[in-house]
Amino acid sequence: MIRVIVLLIFFLLLNVNCFEAKVLDKRFQIIPLPQNIEVKNGNGISFSDISFVLTEDTIEYPVLGELLDRLPRLRKSGIGVKLLIDLVETPESGDGYVLDINKDEIKVMSRGRSGLFYGCQTLEQLMEDSRDFNINIPFMRIVDYPKIAYRAVHFDTKHHLDRVEYYYRMIDRLARYKINAVIWEIEDKLMYSRHPEISSPNAISKQEMQSICRYAMERNIEISPLVQGLGHAGFILKHHWELRENQYSDWEFCPSNSKTYDLQFDLYLDAIEAMPYGKYLHIGGDEITAIGIDDRCKSTGKTPFELQMMWLKKVCDFANSRGRIPIFWDDMPLKFADLWWLLHRNLTDSEIINNWNTSKLDEAMKLFPKNCVYMRWHYEDPTILPHRLLLDWYAKNGLNVMGATAAVTGETPFIPRPKSRIQYIKDFSILADKNKLCGILSTAWDDASVHWETIMRGFISQGEYGWNPEGRTLSEYMCAYSQREFGVESSKMEFINEIENSAYFFDHALIESGNRNPAWGVSKDFKLIDLPDVSNPGNWCLKYKSKLDSLHVELKRYKKICNSIKLVEKEVLRNRYTIEIYKQTNELLNIPAKIMLALEDFDKTVNKHDRDVAKRNILTICDDFYKIKAGIENAYSKTRFMNTPEGYIADHNHHSHLASLSYNSDWMFLYEIPMVKEIMEWVKSID
Repeated sequence: MIRVIVLLIFFLLLNVNCFEAKVLDKRFQIIPLPQNIEVKNGNGISFSDISFVLTEDTIEYPVLGELLDRLPRLRKSGIGVKLLIDLVETPESGDGYVLDINKDEIKVMSRGRSGLFYGCQTLEQLMEDSRDFNINIPFMRIVDYPKIAYRAVHFDTKHHLDRVEYYYRMIDRLARYKINAVIWEIEDKLMYSRHPEISSPNAISKQEMQSICRYAMERNIEISPLVQGLGHAGFILKHHWELRENQYSDWEFCPSNSKTYDLQFDLYLDAIEAMPYGKYLHIGGDEITAIGIDDRCKSTGKTPFELQMMWLKKVCDFANSRGRIPIFWDDMPLKFADLWWLLHRNLTDSEIINNWNTSKLDEAMKLFPKNCVYMRWHYEDPTILPHRLLLDWYAKNGLNVMGATAAVTGETPFIPRPKSRIQYIKDFSILADKNKLCGILSTAWDDASVHWETIMRGFISQGEYGWNPEGRTLSEYMCAYSQREFGVESSKMEFINEIENSAYFFDHALIESGNRNPAWGVSKDFKLIDLPDVSNPGNWCLKYKSKLDSLHVELKRYKKICNSIKLVEKEVLRNRYTIEIYKQTNELLNIPAKIMLALEDFDKTVNKHDRDVAKRNILTICDDFYKIKAGIENAYSKTRFMNTPEGYIADHNHHSHLASLSYNSDWMFLYEIPMVKEIMEWVKSID
């Protein structure tokens, strides 16, 4: 008996892991992180062991990923994937699924098509990791569903238009990470059939847009239009002066002019027809600066806020009559109630509480339409007290609310900062889940036309945290992102954060005054730094000592980034174009450093020979600038139209946006082009 007990204890010690929850090998990284993963005992299966995929006769195959789609759809020897509709074992969410991987078969079960699609996307990622690392997929059972039902990203095409095929590619990538909606701010990039004068010459036709939307719906992404109304209307009012509130500004419609609504409703109808599968119509309505000033509005006796809410009710009723739920940016009511400043000041909680007063909002509740969604946009830290208090107020008053965070904002030219704003996206997603908001949107403003390849890290994080808000930490997400998108370790992608850091020096290196920050208004009248005084060598270096100290830090950073990209270019397994965009962005951001280094070397010269050498070096740097400029233009042009089409009429609306300062790509080099020209003239003048 004692011997039996001893043997039993020994056996238990050897198999202690049988009684512990097994953890999925870290070499498997699923985005978004599933809600529940149960890893079972056994050796697992290789991706190459999976030999066929089948559905029940009554089930249509969802769109499959590359590896699954290669499999035959008939029974063969080996391990098969079975797609099943199950109303008992699966989560109640239509997007939920169960993925069961056993030694004999793999089952993907859901209550509907979207869940089957997402279960297959998860299996695709597991197969990809099995192939990439030559490891077996463990036997496991995943029970998964999203915490937030509506998980959207923002396409903003106000300043640029990409090649149509690129939109299809973007949809494939977003669907892979379980993003299920796009809100497309189309402005004049749609061919409006009812008002063709508003459309850009290179606008997307309604038929092509319908095709994009159908392609997206097949991948469980619904696309809804955003057509700016009341404010941000320059793309319309540059053609229709008669509808302006202020004859000297194309920013706002007059809300008291009945013809305003005739035109806006026509545009809404065109957009709805072009994007027929979405349930929303985003009507804009933000950042109104001057209504109630013309005679038509004054004669109504209404306040500016009452006029805005009058407009809102009319457009909401119209959207509802066409089967769409209107979405409205919520900043104007908050400004009316004198609460906006509390959201955008660095105040203590006690200061917030002492100044928090919703009486104006409470009194105005009768003006708030209940048949729309109020989009609570906040692009910085969403956990601040006033933001949480505001969400409580919305809930108390029974208003429908959707959250809007940002993968990139207007104030960060050329690359999103900081760290693609992922922590803010995670925190807002947690709040959206906790407060049971209607959904979450990750905006991507085009004020500085940041390339989508640099925005994708943020977009994908919205897929991650919209699905599972409290799943991964930021560093854990970075590991998963690097593996999923590129097939490499996250440490090898750290150069992205370094590029972000280098952008801060780039912003102001070549100027003494000015601003190219589109969120705060680009300064067209900027002052470039002085050039060295030949008769007073060394003075220039003294004058710009602080810039030069930063310069040498940036030069080291640049070399480090170059070395990292050179290695990654060889190792990445996919998305090489993303690496190319980062590489060219790094070259762009290093232009000021190269220019200033050449000027520093010149200022230190003390004899004619050294000065001549320094002059030749400066001219070489100027020539290099045009090569770098051509390099980034070539990289961008692989997906984007770089020039405004012939016949395009500029509006005043975006006069402060960096990306609207030129009809070609010169806006990207706002300081660098005049600096290089000035340097070349200066060099010619030197004996």
